[in-house]
Amino acid sequence: MKLSSFTSPTLLSLYLITFSSLQYFSSASSPTQKVNGFGYHLVSIGENPNGGGLLGSLQLKQSTSTYGPDIPHLRLFVKHETGDRLRVHITDADKERWEVPYNLLPREQPPPLGKITTTTPYTDSEYSGDELIFSYSKDPFWFAVKRRSNGHTLFNTSYSNLVFKDQYLEISTRLPKSAALYGLGENTQPGGIRIRPNDPYTLYTTDISAINLNTDLYGSHPVYMDLRNDGVIGGVFDFYFFAGPSPLEVVDQYTSLIGRPAAMPYWAFGFHQCRWGYKNLSVVEGVVEGYKKAAIPLDVIWNDDDHMDAAKDFTLDPINYPRPALLSFLDEIHSRGMRYIVLIDPGIAVNSTYGVYQRGMAQNVFIKYEGQPYLAQVWPGPVYFPDYLNPSTVSWWGDEIRRFHELVPVDGLWIDMNEVSNFCTGKCKIPTNHSCPIPGSTTPWVCCLDCKNITSTRWDDPPYKINASGARAPLGFKTIATSAEHYNGVLEYNAHSLYGFSQAIATHKALLGVIGKRPFILSRSTFVGSGAYVAHWTGDNKGTWDDLRYSISTMLNFGIFGTPMVGSDICGFYPAPTEELCNRWIELGAFYPFSRDHANFASPRQELYQWESVAKSARNALGLRYKLLPYLYTLNYEAHHTGAPIARPIFFSFPSFTASYGLSTQFLLGSSVMVSPVLQEGATTVKALFPRGRGTTYSTWQRRSIRRTTAT
Repeated sequence: MKLSSFTSPTLLSLYLITFSSLQYFSSASSPTQKVNGFGYHLVSIGENPNGGGLLGSLQLKQSTSTYGPDIPHLRLFVKHETGDRLRVHITDADKERWEVPYNLLPREQPPPLGKITTTTPYTDSEYSGDELIFSYSKDPFWFAVKRRSNGHTLFNTSYSNLVFKDQYLEISTRLPKSAALYGLGENTQPGGIRIRPNDPYTLYTTDISAINLNTDLYGSHPVYMDLRNDGVIGGVFDFYFFAGPSPLEVVDQYTSLIGRPAAMPYWAFGFHQCRWGYKNLSVVEGVVEGYKKAAIPLDVIWNDDDHMDAAKDFTLDPINYPRPALLSFLDEIHSRGMRYIVLIDPGIAVNSTYGVYQRGMAQNVFIKYEGQPYLAQVWPGPVYFPDYLNPSTVSWWGDEIRRFHELVPVDGLWIDMNEVSNFCTGKCKIPTNHSCPIPGSTTPWVCCLDCKNITSTRWDDPPYKINASGARAPLGFKTIATSAEHYNGVLEYNAHSLYGFSQAIATHKALLGVIGKRPFILSRSTFVGSGAYVAHWTGDNKGTWDDLRYSISTMLNFGIFGTPMVGSDICGFYPAPTEELCNRWIELGAFYPFSRDHANFASPRQELYQWESVAKSARNALGLRYKLLPYLYTLNYEAHHTGAPIARPIFFSFPSFTASYGLSTQFLLGSSVMVSPVLQEGATTVKALFPRGRGTTYSTWQRRSIRRTTAT
């Protein structure tokens, strides 16, 4: 999508754009080759007799060869679905194209393809709803969206011709210089929450650490908010425009479509502790005791994959996590009101003696390549990946979670590696001349299968190259081959970025059925609508001052995406943080909606009691968080009913305060608490920006009048 400039009067709006799971938002400086297409002619348009809206027929004016042949005939569907939501849907008129499954993301379906029969030809050049107006031109076809109250243009595609090919779609608009854009994630943005002009954004779920800047990460959220004071690639064009006008209203309108955020259990707002590398149960018991002795609140203790037998899902290590001892430990912490959460990965070990694998094979639940389960490698070695688009897989997955809960009564689940991550690339087989995984290997993430690249299909080697992994990597690099097939022949090429979302839905359904109350599930990969099922953490962030700062903008973006229960690894996942950094990080992390300390096995231990100064900071910061728990839980209720983010940018409450538009060093919890943390090494004071008005200082609970727009 071209980000250029023109002048425009005051307006405030949000646009949601949902396509297939392959998307690339480009800019004037993007290296992607532009298609100088000739566009389409609107042959006819009329009122839809069944369900309302307009139906139009588009015909290609002239073809171009770049990126393959053009689709000659398109079907246009436009409808004001609500008073403040407009949908514009453009697809192939002659055959169905893949779209995000309607059973995964429920929404109104466009009329079925076929000959357009309308009762009344539409002769007006505008189609008006309560808040928005759709206007269009016939030759070449373009459209614009305007606000009805003042006629201001929100979105205008007249600047470049529409391009619609089988594997390349392009539509362009321009933005005023005053526009402030937010969204388009998941992405670590070093410049803060506000999107910068001329930066390309690739939306393709990838197992690449959050330490990588301005590249595709674990989730895909094709939504942006445009706040003003004065090429996408995929299966179809499916635009939703939300009128707002306030930021809270547009998030309300957005989540009314994609699903309201899940209501989290009260205990989930307590403090969580995790580490990859708690090698036995005694270590975990020591961590719980360490927090108790230090008088630091701890509500939830986690295990990464350390509890598993040889990294296999739904198992226990019989030596290091023997079931009788683990059950005794859980009885103890449950009696104190604490909770226990463990990790599960999607990859199921290929092992003929492993019951989970046996039952999965018997029920035909795995993704296929050339008719056989697609072979990959993750932590247990060779694995197959469950296909959560398959109803049989959802049932099988639910049964495995039920069986595991009977083995260990966990209180929540953590679904990881679900982009989906693969240590290998291409078509692989189990080697015959060496073991895989290699016994005693210190680098189990290195591929040990025998693999060859797949370049024989247009799905594995498409005509364009998105900026995957920030390096224009092949689409199938370190993931499932894009020519692999899901249920009913759906290609991985189309469904790739939905994997974590579909797993989240299946896991939520299963855990709800087992425990009978609100489940808590943490997912690394997310998509549009994931917030209705899961919380999210921002992945493997570094223990650096830069990453401390980045965590704020990433958290705020997920509030806009409809996933308000979010946080980063406090003190950093790796490498070792300094004592000063960990002090400052808990002072910030205590106010993440999801507050968890998590670290890598190779890093020194960094529980908050490891340094006395950090323990003191933790008691102070978490003490305040726990005083605010009723308030946070109220925000949880508000998010569940209106979509309102728990942590939100300053401009959400002060949209006319232009100085806050790029502000990523402080934020609001709800509308009443502002957090302004120390983010610079060696600093002992912070300069905070206050909108004009009255504020409350929580340390003294006194009301003060703020007379300046900045305060120290």
